[in-house]
Amino acid sequence: MPKDGSELSLDGSGIPMWLTLELTYRCPLHCPWCSNPLDFEKFRNELTTAEWKRVLQEGRKMGSLQLGFTGGEPMLRDDVEELVAEAESLGYYSNLITSGVGLTPDRLKTLKKNGLKQIQLSLQSSDRDITNALVGANVFDEKLAVARDIKAQGFPMVLNVPVCKQNVALTRDILELAEELQVEYIEFANIQYYNWALLNRAEFLPTREELEEAEEAVIETRQRLGNKMAIYFVIPDYYDSRPKACMNGWGAIHLTIGPDGAALPCQESRVIKGLEFPNVREHSLDWIWNQSPVFNAFRGDEWMKEPCRSCDEKEKDHGGCRCQAFLLTGDAANTDPVCSKSPMHGVIEACINETYDRHRVQRPLVFRRKGAITTEFLGTGE
Repeated sequence: MPKDGSELSLDGSGIPMWLTLELTYRCPLHCPWCSNPLDFEKFRNELTTAEWKRVLQEGRKMGSLQLGFTGGEPMLRDDVEELVAEAESLGYYSNLITSGVGLTPDRLKTLKKNGLKQIQLSLQSSDRDITNALVGANVFDEKLAVARDIKAQGFPMVLNVPVCKQNVALTRDILELAEELQVEYIEFANIQYYNWALLNRAEFLPTREELEEAEEAVIETRQRLGNKMAIYFVIPDYYDSRPKACMNGWGAIHLTIGPDGAALPCQESRVIKGLEFPNVREHSLDWIWNQSPVFNAFRGDEWMKEPCRSCDEKEKDHGGCRCQAFLLTGDAANTDPVCSKSPMHGVIEACINETYDRHRVQRPLVFRRKGAITTEFLGTGE
C-alpha cells in the first residue's frame, strides 16, 4: 500500500510557509480521536482578535503563504470572519478546517465575501448512526446540509474522513456520497495515534486487509471519475516499514499557534514532556522560528541517535515523527518506532498483533469530554 499524501517533500527555504491557527480548543463534538490535548479544558486564555491579527501580520512578513483556521471548532469564535478578512488583506491563501457545526449560510456568505479560499469539512461516515455515535452528537444531517451550503457558495471543498475500524468498510459508500455532494477533494486520512486517538488505538486500528479493501474502492473510483474528484488515501504508518516525513521535518515549513498563544512545531508537539514552548504574547514569530530552543531542538541531524544518524534515508523522513517517538519509546530523539530499523519496532508489531487478536476484550471508547481523563493519568498532580 503506498503512503498516499505522506511523501510530499517541500523546501521551505527556511521560512514557515504554512501557519496553523488553533483558534480554540472548545468544540461541540466529542471525537475520540481528537488531536487536541487530553487536558484541553485548561486552555481558557485564548488569544484576542487583535493578538491573532498580529500573528497573521508577523507571519506574512516572514513569508508565510498558507493559512489554516482550525480548533477545536473555529466557528465557536465570533471573530473568524474578521480574521479571514485580515488574512485576505495580507495575501494569505486561507483555509477553514471545521466540523461544520455553527457554519450557517449567513456566515458562509460573509466568509466568502471576506476572502476565504477553501473549506475542509470533516465527515466520519456515510451512515447517520455511525457518524453520530463516533462524534458523540447528532450532527450527521447538519454536516450534509453544511456540505451543500458550502458548494452553493462556490467554495472548493475538501471532505476529510478520519478512517478507523468503525468506518473503513464504508469507503465505497462514502465515495459515492462525496460524488453526490460534488466534492472536489476527499481525503481518507487514517487516524494518527496521538492524544485521544492513542487512548483508543486498540479499538480504531484497522487490519491490513481492511485497508487494502478500502484502497481497492479508492482505485476503482479514481479510474471511473478521472480528474473529476481528487482522492487521497493516507494509510497508517504502522503498516509501513518506514516512517512518514512528519511535517517535512521539525521546524521546517510548519508553525502552529495554540489558542493560548503557544508556538508549536506541530499540532501534537505538546505531548513531548520537557519542552518549553514560547508564546506569541512574549516573543515575535521571527524570534520563535529562528532562535527559540524548541524550534531548533530537532532541526538538522545533530540530535539524531543511531540508526538514524548513519542512515542513508534520513534526508527523506528526518527520523520520522518526534511526537510518536516520544509517546511510544519515551524519548523524542529516538528513531520513530514504525521504522523497521528501529530497535523498538516491536512496539508497533505488538499494536498490530493486538488488532488481529480475536480474543481481545473490546473496551469502550474514551470520548473527548471534560473530566474523561483523571489528573493522575495526566500526571499533573493537580
